Amino acid sequence: MNDLSTFPITQKWPALHPERIQLYSLPTPNGVKVSIMLEETGLPYEPHLVDFATNDQLSPEFLSLSPNNKIPAILDPDGPGGKPLALFESGAILIYLAEKTGKFLSQDAATRYETIQWLMFQMGGIGPMFGQLGFFHKFAGKDYEDKRPRDRYVTESKRLLSVLDKRLEGRNWIMGDNYTIADIATFGWVRNLIGFYGAGELVGFDSFSNVKRVLESFVARPAVIKGLNIPARA
Repeated sequence: MNDLSTFPITQKWPALHPERIQLYSLPTPNGVKVSIMLEETGLPYEPHLVDFATNDQLSPEFLSLSPNNKIPAILDPDGPGGKPLALFESGAILIYLAEKTGKFLSQDAATRYETIQWLMFQMGGIGPMFGQLGFFHKFAGKDYEDKRPRDRYVTESKRLLSVLDKRLEGRNWIMGDNYTIADIATFGWVRNLIGFYGAGELVGFDSFSNVKRVLESFVARPAVIKGLNIPARA
């Protein structure tokens, strides 16, 4: 078994089970992508809470693994070639875990790249735009008298939901019958938009019937139910 003590992050978050994948995260829409994926694949892992309230994400130990000070990040003691692998960026982690297990990402080249295409759609569009809408609707930005910034993100979020809704027409999941990392990446954000951000009415969510249908299937999955609350908040 590889020694993880050489990684500075384990000084702040000691590995009680160093043979398992170490997850450093918070149950946000980006964070739960990886906890859900780990639950879906059945890979053994040990979660560690990165507490933003105490600026854990800015600690030297966390930055040693995730220099962009964003969650989630992982440390896999059994990475490629049997050597430990430290990895940040949720999309990269999803691809890595899919390849490690052979699950939720097709081995067929064309289907694989189409799946990654929709993963990038979430990372480049849905995540950033929904997040900005959340800021201007729920957080400090809601107090701005000028509502043009908020409305800009409302319009863009509606457009993105429309793209997703059209894609899901006649499909059980983004890639058809098969549940993939594209779904894992996307629907935690959709859930957050209408739930935690409370922006469902603002974006007219009920009009996106296909997105609504697939979201219901997503949140009913046992691995999703569990993964949405990992790591447990202090």
